[in-house]
Amino acid sequence: MLIKALDHLVLTVSDITVACEFYERVVGCKVVTFGDNRKALQCGNQKINLHRSGAEFRPCARQPTPGSADICFITATTIDDLIAHFKKCRVAIEEGPVQRTGARGPILSVYIRDPDENLIELSNYL
Repeated sequence: MLIKALDHLVLTVSDITVACEFYERVVGCKVVTFGDNRKALQCGNQKINLHRSGAEFRPCARQPTPGSADICFITATTIDDLIAHFKKCRVAIEEGPVQRTGARGPILSVYIRDPDENLIELSNYL
């Protein structure tokens, strides 16, 4: 088997409306509606489907829990511009900028938390 790409993942959230607003305003994702009025976050060529905690679309993870995700986004926006954007949005930086290792090599990252306390890493390849 040869995996070509990650198509989508699922994020369990407490409030889909709050999650959509945060990811659109702070992270720059596009909110899309699909299927039976379900919501997802479009991120480049991938998407994040949103499930409300307690009303997950089946099948789902064994123990879907808000706040259990740790996601890294690669962005074309510079780290300095990200930091300025987060300050403008009044979103605290959890850590960074720090150097880490991405799937294709060294990255420079800043970390924030979403409304459910998921850890969100935004990075530039070095």
